[in-house]
Amino acid sequence: MDSEPLQIPLDQLRAFEMALDHVEASAGRTVTLEHDFFWSVPGDELHNVPHEPSALTIGSLADSWHQLDGLCSEPERAVAHHLVWLADVLRAIGREAAC
Repeated sequence: MDSEPLQIPLDQLRAFEMALDHVEASAGRTVTLEHDFFWSVPGDELHNVPHEPSALTIGSLADSWHQLDGLCSEPERAVAHHLVWLADVLRAIGREAAC
């Protein structure tokens, strides 16, 4: 299962705004997420695909959002892990908007 590392040009990731524009056009400026809790695979086991995770953890969209809330007005507090919290929220929005 080994392959070449995937290289992602960060400027192309900014294209996700098109997806947000699409959701906003259909759902409006606010998205309601019906569920808060979700199953999460611990980070050290997430990409160890040959082995089933030994334990799942529970994440909270409210907690992830709490970490992100206000970041735009305080960009100096940004850390790389904000991308993990953002991924939690974006995954939920993608699933909710697709229904």
